[in-house]
Amino acid sequence: MSTPGPDTPDDERSRRAAERAFVRAHHPDVGGDPAAFAAGLAALRAGRTPTPPGSVTVVATRRLRSAPTRLFHRWRRARQRSRRSTRLQ
Repeated sequence: MSTPGPDTPDDERSRRAAERAFVRAHHPDVGGDPAAFAAGLAALRAGRTPTPPGSVTVVATRRLRSAPTRLFHRWRRARQRSRRSTRLQ
């Protein structure tokens, strides 16, 4: 069985978690020293590989529906609403 490499997702998550914890604890807005904050943040980020400029990270995309599918879903929601309103009376 191979050992995980330095660029595994778990390693990246732990690095980001450590960076966030450091920022929460030492940020100048919460009373930290600005010089120490900048130095510590630079040290934490030194191990990370920077993202190339112009790169785009897609977080989530919405699946586009065709016109007939949209009409069907709209009709089904209206039908469910009308059934609910007749049950309540």
